[in-house]
Parts: sequence; structure tokens; C-alpha cells
Amino acid sequence: AVLSCALLLPTALGEDCPSQCSCWSLGEPWGTGVDCSSRGLHALPALPRLTRILHLHNNSLASIPAGALDSLGHLQEVWLWDNPWHCDCHIVYLKLWLQDFWAPALARLRCASPAALRMKPLGQLTGNDLGVCARLLPTKCLQFFWRDLILIAGAVVTLLLVAWALKFSKKLVCQLRLGSRRLRRSIPKTH
Repeated sequence: AVLSCALLLPTALGEDCPSQCSCWSLGEPWGTGVDCSSRGLHALPALPRLTRILHLHNNSLASIPAGALDSLGHLQEVWLWDNPWHCDCHIVYLKLWLQDFWAPALARLRCASPAALRMKPLGQLTGNDLGVCARLLPTKCLQFFWRDLILIAGAVVTLLLVAWALKFSKKLVCQLRLGSRRLRRSIPKTH
């Protein structure tokens, strides 16, 4: 059945399908099914943008690069079990992505390494299990943090200056009014 579906695929789909996988069309509006299971993959291949079903089970994947699945906005089903997941800071992306995308899948995925975490479900990993992961924060995130902090500090200082200026201007207006009343009283009327 998959072979007959492969023959019906448009040329563009064939170009997008990773060479080590097989793809089938789910129909024009529904996207693509991609089967990369049992292929001995050590890394995630480039996937068609319209992937809706993704089979990656029974491979040699130890982690998924951060952001690798973010562009697959049509994805509805992903099979990831039976891979030797290495549970260190590099697995955090997959864990968080699955929590948002398909939380039940976390229960099926287990760590293969390091030895202290062998057979522990990914869904049960904590920060203590993973150690210090701060070094994996992208530099851009830290740059945005400092930029945002400086912008917020600038906004606070600006608001304080505006409040001070309003208070000062209110005092000045009061003094001008009092001064003009005194001036009117001291000027004799010449009628």
C-alpha cells in the first residue's frame, strides 16, 4: 500500500522526502507521512515542512537538536520510542517539546544513558538529573535578557523623571498663579 501511495506523490514531495525515509501523501490539504523507523539513524534528517505523521522509532537517536521540530507546524503524530536517548542537557529540548506537543509520549521514552539514569522515563527527568544546563542557553537569549533589562530600567528612569517634572511643573504653576495675584493687587486701578 505504501508503494502505491509513493507512486501517487507529487514531484515536490519526493524532493522533500529524506533519502533514508519513505514518505506518503495524506492528500493535498492534510500533508505528508514520513516513516524513518528502523533505519539506524543517528541524527534527525531534514523533514518535509508539511509532515503530519512522523515515525522515528527503533533508531539510534540519542537526542534531537534544539529547534529541529519547531518548523513542523502540521505535525499531529510522532513515534519516538526504542531509541537510545542520552539524558543530559541536550535532551531538555525534546522533553519540553513533547510536554507541549504530546505529553503521553514522554512516558514511553526512556533514557539509555548515562548509567545513573538508565531506564528512567524522560517525563520524570528533573533539573537535578540533568546537572547544570545553563551553558546550553543560546547567546542570543542572554543578549535579549540584558537588552530587555536595560530597556526596562530606561523606562523606569524615564517614568520617574516625568513624574518629577510633573510635580515640579505643578509647583511652578502654583507659584506663577500666586505671583500674578500679588501683582494684580499691587497694581492700582486707573479708571
